[in-house]
Amino acid sequence: VTSGSCQPVHSIDPGTAAPLGAAFKLYVLDALGNAVASGKVHWNQQLTITAQLRSLPSGELQTEPNGTKISVQDTAAKMISISDNTAASMLINLVGRPAVEAALTTAGMADPARDRPFLTTRELFILKLGQWPALASRYIAANEAGRRALLAATIDRAPLPAVAAAQGWTTRRDISSLEWFASADDICHVCASLAALARRPGLSPVAGVLQINDGGLGLDPAQWQTTWFKGGSEPGVLTLTYLATTRT
Repeated sequence: VTSGSCQPVHSIDPGTAAPLGAAFKLYVLDALGNAVASGKVHWNQQLTITAQLRSLPSGELQTEPNGTKISVQDTAAKMISISDNTAASMLINLVGRPAVEAALTTAGMADPARDRPFLTTRELFILKLGQWPALASRYIAANEAGRRALLAATIDRAPLPAVAAAQGWTTRRDISSLEWFASADDICHVCASLAALARRPGLSPVAGVLQINDGGLGLDPAQWQTTWFKGGSEPGVLTLTYLATTRT
């Protein structure tokens, strides 16, 4: 990533979109950074955990009682560093689904229509665990307008599945049609977008939350100044994204 653009060093099929798992949270962070930049959101603003926003693991916030307060910056840190799904739901709710969908385009995604409507993890768990496979089949068969209607009328009113329901989820479930999608090129572009955001006044927390967890890369700090990481997975899906910056 140089001067806001992506310069491939080595790539394999970089333009083909693939399922991301929780690496979709890079786009949520990008939308959040833009919301802070515009003054609509503040890093120290307090958010509230509610039953409607609660999701399943990974994470910690799903175990906190309703009414628990947490700052926007701490919520973002948990969303990225430990891939907290409830944190992601809270931030999508804060900035709004349309803002995250807009970030897909502004961050350089080649085919953002594939990720509209932009699902929360709670919604994906309801589709893949709560009423699987009937509800998922209805959702996949619908067009974008139909999917939005199904979210509003059915999915967002459904109860969150029990954590135990995920224990039997060991094989892939519609990963080519019901997930979040981006290509390797897309991911490079969103990393470049986040790097540009982090350099703007008041947006250093964007970099701060991305470098809490280096994803086990373990680069020599004498040479490498920072390592950003976000991964994602579900049965049949594994994504690992790193942005490492040298001291030069």
